Amino acid sequence: MLVKTKQNFYTPDEYRQLEETTEFRNEYRDGEIVKMTGGTINHSQIIGNIYAFLKSALRGKNARPFMSDLRLWIPRYRRGTYPDVMVVEGELVCTPGRKDEIVNPVLIVEVLSKSTKDFDREDKFRFYRSIPEFREYVLVSQQEFLVQQYIKNESNQWLFQEYEGESATVSFSSIGVQMLMSDIYELVIFETAATEVQE
Repeated sequence: MLVKTKQNFYTPDEYRQLEETTEFRNEYRDGEIVKMTGGTINHSQIIGNIYAFLKSALRGKNARPFMSDLRLWIPRYRRGTYPDVMVVEGELVCTPGRKDEIVNPVLIVEVLSKSTKDFDREDKFRFYRSIPEFREYVLVSQQEFLVQQYIKNESNQWLFQEYEGESATVSFSSIGVQMLMSDIYELVIFETAATEVQE
């Protein structure tokens, strides 16, 4: 979930300095700083499941995963964001002069929240597509066994694939790794209509 801070204009360097000292993470949107609020237990569980699996699956290979504490910078749109999980293949390329901000993921995974799902599917995906190395975008639901995937082919077209149900196997094609849906959702308890009303 994102909450807009006071309407002031910040340069990228001012934003980066703020991120070094602030207690909470913020996104940068071409001059505007947007505070990121905490996620749900399911959100955190799914991120941890995917990261741990990819960390093990990619051990010894020329690719490495990162969790949401590493910032991604998108130069074309002057955006700083913290994807839930991302994978870099080959050399890690950082913003010049920085060691806390990368620019070259091949795979990005976002776990959808009710408040951000439309932004993640539309504008954020458009910003991510400006990254030359970026080849795969995976959106994971918190409410059901559902994973949506966009894969960039050799013709620079984005192809859509959807996985449903606990028995499905998700193929992270950009890095040659498959993951069972049951592993993605391990220890995740879906909210029922009754629990949502109680909350």
